Amino acid sequence: MASFYVLLAIFIWSSLGVIVRLSNVPIHILIFYSALVGTIVQSIILTRKEYRTEHPKGKEFLYLLILGPLVLLNNFTFFYAFHNTTIANAVLTHYIAPVLVAFLAAIFLKEPLTKRIVISIIIASFGLWIMMGVKQDNFITLVSNLDRDTMGIFSGLFSGLMYAVIILIARVYAQRYNPVVLAFFQNLIIAVILLPFVGSFPSQALWSFVILGTLHSTIAPILYFRGMRELTANRTAVLGYLEPVGAIIFSMVFLNEVLTINVVIGGLLIIFSGYLTVKGG
Repeated sequence: MASFYVLLAIFIWSSLGVIVRLSNVPIHILIFYSALVGTIVQSIILTRKEYRTEHPKGKEFLYLLILGPLVLLNNFTFFYAFHNTTIANAVLTHYIAPVLVAFLAAIFLKEPLTKRIVISIIIASFGLWIMMGVKQDNFITLVSNLDRDTMGIFSGLFSGLMYAVIILIARVYAQRYNPVVLAFFQNLIIAVILLPFVGSFPSQALWSFVILGTLHSTIAPILYFRGMRELTANRTAVLGYLEPVGAIIFSMVFLNEVLTINVVIGGLLIIFSGYLTVKGG
């Protein structure tokens, strides 16, 4: 049953790119109203008696103040990637995060940098190179004359970096919090940060705000962490690699996107590099 909870959460998250693309509203508007809906839903859940003693107090609240802007930056660059490149490119570059976590943990948490991690980084970099269709003699030209697709790929890669940083901070500071409490304060902080930049309410996109706020920001995390109580971290992470597969299928069905051979080969290398990292503990 635990695996079912995790897989259901992954299925929900894999539809994120399609929802973002079909909403057809500016990224900051989408993130603000989705966070607002998530805050409302989660505040209702937190009125239950078992959550009343789990609110952060004093200095503990500072940890959430750090995570909030990082989650906002992660979401913004991830959504930007969805808007500017294919769903496959956005999701697969974002999934370089497990490799980056292992690399950054070696630097900042003094965890051992093993041969497996180094190999994973090389494979992931090679996969990214293939996905972008870069030839050695035109890399500088590609970077200096960024087109929309390349910007989306770089944005997906940056969102993977932000997600890796979030995981490291959560590993150090946020393990003491219930995931609903953590999600509530993250959404609340994101909504407060974006409030001055929101001047309208696009009613035609209300459906996307409700779906993202309830399904993607509330129900999916609860299911995911419920499953993690009974699964090992490695098994949970391996199941997580079904998300790019689901996202690509959704994009092909609802957005008529077509996979290129470069995306298939490069994406498989990135996923394989993450799998090597996870398999290595």
